[in-house]
Amino acid sequence: MTRKRSAGLLLFRRTGPGIEVLLGHLGGPLWSSRDAGGWGIPKGEYEPDETPRDAARREFTEELGLPPPEGPYLPLGDVRLSSGKLVTVWAVEADLDPALMVPGTFSMEWPPRSGNVQEFPELDRVAWFTPEEAAEKLMISQMPFMERLLTLLES
Repeated sequence: MTRKRSAGLLLFRRTGPGIEVLLGHLGGPLWSSRDAGGWGIPKGEYEPDETPRDAARREFTEELGLPPPEGPYLPLGDVRLSSGKLVTVWAVEADLDPALMVPGTFSMEWPPRSGNVQEFPELDRVAWFTPEEAAEKLMISQMPFMERLLTLLES
């Protein structure tokens, strides 16, 4: 059985003495009222015929509707989630205006068992956060990437 894999890009920008990271709030009705733990690194699944880095770039465009920054790409490694999915992330220094985002969409039955299929944005908004703010917003499973970025930038 092939386990699912995801890849993504964690954008960061320098702000005086520190940095900020760009996170996306998960779209759809299941996340609409959740702030803490409802934000994530723009990422998505890919198939074996695509490289993780190419998938990260593609998913960035699909989720934000904007071209991915050119780099350099700093590898933040992999994290295996409790579901078994393997997530691979790169950090890239870039600035982006959140107002320019045009999110991709997904379809799901809502309300459950209603037979009514609706479309929702993959991400309903993106915003810049300091590492301290990101620690409160980011899904706990993605925190290792934030920690690795901070360690990498300190060296």
